[in-house]
Formats: sequence, C-alpha cells, structure tokens
Amino acid sequence: MPEARGHAAAAGSPPRRLFSYTLGFWRDPRIAAILRASGYTLHLGRPGPEDRVVVWGRSPYAARGERVAARLGTGLVRVEDAFLRSVHPGRARGSGGPLGLLIDPEGVHFDASCPSMLERLAARAPLDDTALLDRARDGIARLRASNLSKYNDFDPDLAPPPPGYVLVIDQIAGDASVRFGGATPATFREMLAVAQIENPGARILIRTHPESRAGLRPGHYTPAHEDARTRLYDAPVSPWALLEGAVAVYTVSSQMGYEAILAGHKPRVFGQPFYAGWGLTQDENPVARRHRRLTRAQLFAVSHILAPSWYDPCRARACSFEEAVDQLEAEVRAFREDRFGHVASGMRLWKRGALQAFFGREQRLQFIDPPQRAARSAQQSGRGLLIWAGKEPKGFSAPARRVEDGFLRSKGLGADLVPPLSLVTDRRGIYYDPTRPSDLEALIAAPLPPGAAPRTKRLMAALRRAGLSKYNLGGDLPDLPQGHRILVPGQVEDDASIRLGAGRTCTNLALLELVRRHNPQSLVLFKPHPDVEAGLRPGAIPEQEALRYADAILQKSNPIALIAAVDEVWTMTSLLGFEALVRGTPVTTTGAPFYAGWGLTRDLGEIPARRGAKVSLEQLAHAALIAYPRYYDPVSRRPCPPEVVLERLVKGPLPRPGGINRLLAKLQGLLASHAGLWR
Repeated sequence: MPEARGHAAAAGSPPRRLFSYTLGFWRDPRIAAILRASGYTLHLGRPGPEDRVVVWGRSPYAARGERVAARLGTGLVRVEDAFLRSVHPGRARGSGGPLGLLIDPEGVHFDASCPSMLERLAARAPLDDTALLDRARDGIARLRASNLSKYNDFDPDLAPPPPGYVLVIDQIAGDASVRFGGATPATFREMLAVAQIENPGARILIRTHPESRAGLRPGHYTPAHEDARTRLYDAPVSPWALLEGAVAVYTVSSQMGYEAILAGHKPRVFGQPFYAGWGLTQDENPVARRHRRLTRAQLFAVSHILAPSWYDPCRARACSFEEAVDQLEAEVRAFREDRFGHVASGMRLWKRGALQAFFGREQRLQFIDPPQRAARSAQQSGRGLLIWAGKEPKGFSAPARRVEDGFLRSKGLGADLVPPLSLVTDRRGIYYDPTRPSDLEALIAAPLPPGAAPRTKRLMAALRRAGLSKYNLGGDLPDLPQGHRILVPGQVEDDASIRLGAGRTCTNLALLELVRRHNPQSLVLFKPHPDVEAGLRPGAIPEQEALRYADAILQKSNPIALIAAVDEVWTMTSLLGFEALVRGTPVTTTGAPFYAGWGLTRDLGEIPARRGAKVSLEQLAHAALIAYPRYYDPVSRRPCPPEVVLERLVKGPLPRPGGINRLLAKLQGLLASHAGLWR
C-alpha cells in the first residue's frame, strides 16, 4: 500500500503541541484523532515558545486564537477539511467527521492573500515523479468512476439534464472561501451576466450548493435570477455527471470548479481559488505570484496526495490517499444502497443484529415475513426489499436484493451462529445459482475500474500471507503421502450451490469416484466440510466408503495450508476452488461455481453460455472480494473496505456469538437430521 503522506510533523519526531481556544476542536473527536495521528497533541492554557495555536481556517471563531498567537508571538496552524470529506455535508446531522485535514502552518488554501502550504507545494515541489503522477492519474479516474466528491449525499442513479448546457456554480453566501478568495456577492452577479452574454441562446444551469439544497445555508442565487433560459438546478445529481454534460463551466472558487478541471474543462474562474493560476483555468482575477504551469495530474498530486493528512477511522491511524478512498467508497456505497431503507424477509432471528448493522445505518430495517407480504410493504413504503437468498420462494418476481454471506466471512462457522463480517447482495440472482445471471457475473466480466488492479494484487498477496479463508477455522497440516496430490473438498450435500450448480456429480462420494477414475495414479486427499464435521449439516461419507477412492481423509485440517501442499484441487462448487485460484493452484470443477467458465479453471460440468468472456485472476478476485460484498467493521461499527476485515481476522478483535447463540448452535447439531426445523 502506498505510504500515508501528511505534512503535519515528520515521522518519528516528538508530538508538537497545539493550543486551541474554540470548542470545535474539542467537540469533534475525529479532528483530535487526525491531529494526533499527524503528530500533534491538543492542549489548553498558555503555549510555550515551541508551541503553536491552532484555528479552524478563516472561520469567525479563528479570531480568538489569532489574537492569542499575535499577542504571544506564537506560530499559528490553520486546519481545514481535505477535499474528500464524508457522505453528508459537515453541518448536516450525523455527517460524521472528516476523512482528512489540511493542517497548514503557512496559511489556508482558499486565502489568496498569502501563500499556503498547498500553494507552496504546487509552486515548488518536484512533481515529475512517475509513481506519484501514476497515483494521481489513477486517483482522478477513480473519483470519477466512483462518483466521489467532497460531499456525497447525491443520487448517482439520477439522470442529469440533457447535455449542452452552461454550468454556473453557486456557493454559500458569506463563506470564507468566497471572502478570502477575492470575491463578493457582486462577483456572482457578474459571473452569471458574463455566462449569459458569452453563451447567447444556450441553456444555463445554476448548480445549487449541497448545503443550500439541504436547507442549511443560503447561496447567492434565488429564483429571481431565473429567466427563460436560466434556471436553478438543485437536483442531487452527481457533480461528475453534471460536468459531463456541460459545454462551459463558470465558478468563483467552488471545489466543483476544480473537479471541472479534472473532468477535462478549462473553467472561467472569477475568484482566486487554490487551483487558479497554474494554466488550467481562465482567470478573471489572476494571482500574480503563481507562474508555474502544471498538468491536472500534478495539481491533483499536490491537492489529494501530498498536502492532506488522511485518516482511517476504522483502524484509527494515519493512512494514504488510496486508503481514504477505500473507506469513503465503502461508506458511500452503504448510503446509496440503503438511503431509502429496506424491508427484510427470510432472515433468521440470530442474523438480524448483524443485518441491522450492515443495512440499517440510514434507516432501521423492518423485518417482515413471509416474502410476499414483505414485498407488498416495500412497494407501499418505497423501501427496498432484502431477502435471504435461500428463502426466496420459487417463482418470486418482486424486485429484491438477495442476501448471502460473503467470501471472507468470519473466524468460525455460520452454522455455529458466528456473525459475519461480509455480506453480498444481488439484484439479478445470487452467485451460487448458475441457472440465472447474477450481479457477480456482471462484475467479473466487466473491465477493472481505475486503480483496481494494484489494489487487488495487494489484497490477494495479503490473503496469501495471512492464510485466510472464508471461515478461518485453523487446524493442522497432517503428514501427507508423497506423490501428485489432489485435494477434494467435501461439501454440504443439501446446500443450494449443490442443488442448483453441481449438475450430475452432486454428492461427495460421486465426486471422489470421479476424481479417482480420472486420476488413477494420483494421491486423492478428501477434506470433509467443516459444517459436516461438526455434525450440523448432511454430507458425511462412512470412512470405509470414502477410502475406496481416497488415499487419505483429512479431518479438521487447515484448508489453506492444504492448498499450498497439493498440486491441484477438484471440486463440485466449493469456495475452496476460488481460494485455490487466488493462491495459484490449478482447479478442476465438475459443477458451475461462480469462478468457473472464465478461462481460469478446467471445467467438466455444464457452464452457462453467457460466461464466454476470458478474464484475468485480478478481475475475478476484484469482483468477488471488493466489488460484490459489503464489509462491516465490528470495532468502529461502520462500513469498511475488505482490507480492514482482513486485518481484523488476523489481529482481532472479532465478534463472538453470545451464550444464547452458542446454545442454539448446539441444538442445531442435535437436530441436524431435522434441518427444516431450524434453517
């Protein structure tokens, strides 16, 4: 992972003391945490000669700290949000803290009256490093592809207006970025007039600021500024989608003006924002001291990689720009998928707490059974419908997301009622059912998004180093006989993946017989499924029967260690086949698991014709481990990327089933032959 970059304090140096005289720094624990992670500590009282006073940007409350610093001759540090903040605007209720800060001992990025740290970096930093610029280009493409901005409570599915309009960007009235960016309310009137004059006959959209749209603070434009071809536009459309359809962009000092540059525009700029003066804008009020000419990638490297101090709220540490984007993607995805709320059906009682944590962050889930009644309630209330995939009635046609465990689930079995760290949802079908398309198939077949290839390679390498699997039960690696070893993982024989995707070879004994018939000289090693070993699910083979075809039965052994010790894996539909592919072990399938049919496995079963594309291992792993599942961090209790769950599985802490769940799990074992009573 690229190293975290920040400019607060040098790595390894002692913490620098900051003295604050406003409540904001003490009220928001995230701000204090980012400062600590950046090498600073917050204090009250009188600063010493080596200390500094910290204030928030150029806010009205900064004056108190400025006076103290001036009186004592103490240095001043100004703090502002970085350019990727959160889902909701900072003033919105429940917005959460920022993901990063600009901690600036020289000025503040939007105040053009004096240079800031960001401006100094843009003017003087060496910006010709290939690796840095590659990161910047990937970062720009990733923000565009994921529709990420400073605030992200817009609707990415909402269609933008028909293209061909001129975009005029409003800002908050009285905002410091306007006042200290060399502009006044008259500047906004001038900007609109110029846009109308320069574009005769064109449609003009005045884009409302997100805080104005939310009713938090007014902007500069009102309905009085509308005419036959000019209108206010406050629909929650992605800024990137709006910029895509614009033929010209006008801004005073809005961050969206900077995003216009990243989207390929050369905006008309009427203020003096940090991104003006570098040859990427048409400046009405140039900043005389800015002479350097920069590319988009160079300026982005400064604004998003070099200048900010980014923070990982799950692991409570400083992080890189890429890790901050990983986290923001997870939080934004949860908001976008859950913002209207869900009705959930077919969910067993013990699962409901975990489901509430995953999908109830915006609005609490409503649990309703049976699925037909839940579908009616969802339709009437405008909520989405979640249904546990195995509980979907035959012929059920209501729009729904089917829910199942993810592929990096827990340390312990679901049958033991251990709560999951990952869940998948699927609108088209579900990954284990090859009789119909699934969202996972579409993700596998799609080109990798920007930045995904190196991230996926890092994730796979981390999985291999940690020896992680779906359930992570551990176990020993027994002494294995010498020869060409074939691992045959057993499965739960009434599992939906067997019923729907195994084809003709649909029992563990039949699989063993087939493997032996095709490989008479090889060593066949049979590993029973953990749920079957625990007596919780059907699929056991009498030892004497299994040994007719297998050379050894590997009870309670470590599946990942086994993969490393064998020459190939043969399976019906087991996830162990995917885990073997990730580790470079050849795989033969007799059924149609999600990872078969893409040119990565030898397939003996009937594969759906729609899986004709040849994909890379990175495409398969990115889809299965990053794009398809959602992850939940039990420590910070927030959505998170897979890298956080991987770290929890390695280092902990992890959730454990309570006493009632443990008792229920034991009862399930006693009633394994009557699974219909509890499944």
